[in-house]
Formats: sequence, structure tokens, C-alpha cells
Amino acid sequence: MTNAGSSDSSVYYDTEDTVMTGEAVALELRPTGFALAAAGAAIDWLVYFVGGALFITYGVALPLSSSPLGQDSATVNAFLSAALVLVLIVIPTAVELLSHGKSLGRLAVGARIVREDGGEIGFRHAFIRNLVALLDIYATVGGFAAIFGLLNGKSKRMGDYLAGTYSQYERVSRVSEPLFGIAPELHAWSLTADVARIPPRLAQRMTAFLRQAPRLSPASRWHFANQLAAEASAWVSPVPAAAPETFLAAVIAIRRDREFAALTLENERLARLGPALTGLPQGFPDRG
Repeated sequence: MTNAGSSDSSVYYDTEDTVMTGEAVALELRPTGFALAAAGAAIDWLVYFVGGALFITYGVALPLSSSPLGQDSATVNAFLSAALVLVLIVIPTAVELLSHGKSLGRLAVGARIVREDGGEIGFRHAFIRNLVALLDIYATVGGFAAIFGLLNGKSKRMGDYLAGTYSQYERVSRVSEPLFGIAPELHAWSLTADVARIPPRLAQRMTAFLRQAPRLSPASRWHFANQLAAEASAWVSPVPAAAPETFLAAVIAIRRDREFAALTLENERLARLGPALTGLPQGFPDRG
């Protein structure tokens, strides 16, 4: 087994679309592509534009024109300004909050607005995004939003940068979790190998690496495999002569199988003790 020298236990594996938590659990957060994000924004813009125009025309302008207030231009301007704020900021903000980051357009393309860490947005995020939308979407007919979206990998517009959000794509095909097994050449070694001393954090990082390994470049995959194998070797006895990734997969498989066997044995023992734990002493009447 090839060792990569000293290792740092704080190293985490990250890809462009993946966030690693402090426990080395990979969260796959796939951003929405520029074309889909633009399509969703266009649908929303059309809905708000048409709905806003109808609301302002029939809900504000026509009633004002037939009332005494309509004779005062300042009053008319105030009502129209309030209607624009309601249509362009208040309603979109409320929609994003109530739908947890979605809207009609995002629902159509399968997207959702989330924080940079993948969490659900709050009022501050939704308000900033829709306030800045007055400039990068409505005032420039989407020009600023398109420029910003094309210049970054997450298709973020100016409002996303200021709010700390981005559009996450949710229609990702479900991928079955890989099962790590023991290579045939390590079967005899696995029967007597001592892997119980491996720290839980190290085992979590090993599992996270094995899940992410197919998506890493060959050089990164080999580097991280050697690094983790060097760390694990200090807690495994004996250390087999095997490729680093094969060694890591075997260690994780042994831990999994032994923990499952121990849990199964514990459940069987509890099942045998069940009658004694729940039953009544001999000759004691059942008063229940």
C-alpha cells in the first residue's frame, strides 16, 4: 500500500457542486443552469408583469379615475407607486417565503432559491433579492441578471450575490448509494483484521471519500486515497498489502458488517429476555 506521508485530519473533499459538512457528510447541491434559471425568471417576470398591469389598471387606475381622489395627481402617483411596490417587491417576497424558495417559474423548471450553504432562505434573503430585481431584472429587462449569470458557475445574479443565495436544481435523478465490499484478495485478512480502533470521524471521512471518489479527477482520487490510507494504517492491524482505495473500502465494509452483526446479536438477546422483562413473577396475579 502506498503512503502519502503525513496527513491532516481537517482535510475535506469538495467538488464544485458539493458542500462538505464538519462531519464530512457530502451534501450534493446542484445549481440551476443558466438556461433553466433564465426560463424560470422569464415565466415569473411575465406573470408579475401581466398580473401587475391588470391589478394597476383595474384595481387602482380605473377606480381612482372615477373618484374625487383621481383629480389629485399626487394622490394618483402615490397609489400607483404603492401598487408597483406591492406587485414587484411585496408579492414576490411573500411567494418565495411561503413556498420555501420557489415560485411559479421555478416550479416549472425544478429550481429553488437556497442559501449558499444549502439552507432555506429567510425574509432578509427574499427581500434583498426582490429589491435588487428592480435594477438587474426590471430596469434593464434582465440585462444585468444575464451578464452576472453568465460570469459565474452558479448562474447567480446581482441580487443573489448581495443576499448570499443561489438557485438550486432539484430534479436530479436518484442515485443508489454505493456498497463498499471486500476485495477477494483481502478476504482472508478481513477475518482477523482489527479495525475497531478507527476514530468515528476518520471513518466518516473515509466513507465520504468513497462516495465521492467516482466524481473526482484521477489525480485527486489517488491523492486523497493515499492520504486517508496513511491515516487509517495507524489504527488497523495488520495492514494489508493492497491499493489504498481497496484498503479503505475493505476497512469500511468490515466495520459495517461487524456493527450489523453486533446489533443483530443484541436484538436477539433482548428478544430472548423479553418474556422475563415483561412477564409477571410466578404466582403474582395480573391486576392490569
